[in-house]
Amino acid sequence: MKLAAQVFNAERQGAWLVWLHGLLGCGNEWLPIVNACNQYASLVVDLPGHGNSADIKVNGGFAEMGKLLHDTLHAYQIHDYWLIGYSLGGRIAMSYATQLVQEVPLQQKVPLQQGVENHQGLRGILVEGGNPGLVSQQERAARLLHDQNWAQRFREEPILNVLADWYQQPVFADLSPEQRQQLIHLRSQNNGKNIADMLENTSLGNQPYLIPALQTLVMPFIYLCGENDQKFKGIAQQHTLPAEIIPHAGHNAHSSNPADFSAAVNHLLSLFG
Repeated sequence: MKLAAQVFNAERQGAWLVWLHGLLGCGNEWLPIVNACNQYASLVVDLPGHGNSADIKVNGGFAEMGKLLHDTLHAYQIHDYWLIGYSLGGRIAMSYATQLVQEVPLQQKVPLQQGVENHQGLRGILVEGGNPGLVSQQERAARLLHDQNWAQRFREEPILNVLADWYQQPVFADLSPEQRQQLIHLRSQNNGKNIADMLENTSLGNQPYLIPALQTLVMPFIYLCGENDQKFKGIAQQHTLPAEIIPHAGHNAHSSNPADFSAAVNHLLSLFG
């Protein structure tokens, strides 16, 4: 099985950019950034339960999600690529990269340049506002319960009502009332049951604590944060992650400041050839 995806600039030479959106989003939300990074070929993916992958369900958590992503890349014959993920998409990118490093035998790791290795074609990951995981089992259990409660609401209540509360969460505090209403309108096109299934199966409560594995990555790993995203700036500082701060932006930096976000992505990619 493969995920629905759109291909852009396929004639470009070199590594592909593979774009993974967040919960409630879809691949189309990346298009302004893809257009600004048009010197690269891009694959814009719709995650399970979203967009044109709305009928695909993940039951096996991050391991199954990783296999779906692997099969999608294989179906599009993409063997040299970067993963760029926002929020849930960033968590999927981090999980995938750490799984891949653990699975790839040393002899299959092909050096690209000094200090950079190619793990079955993955050159590196750019993560925007993705949580690398919770340390304790107690924290993970509490988060799973929290996400299950939201999932129940998505299944049982009108999605507009749920979204009105969803975007009142502290991580979205930087949104203006107009931005909040715009997001509620945009995201109300989702099917609540599909969102609930994905939310539960890829809950932060079901995600391993990735920091130890991320600290051993040889491939480039950049953590992008909006200037006003206090939570994720704090996570970057707490774990000494290699952060790139996007000015005049909150949690969804690529949406609120696409020009600076695109410039940062292009600059970072240029550093690694």
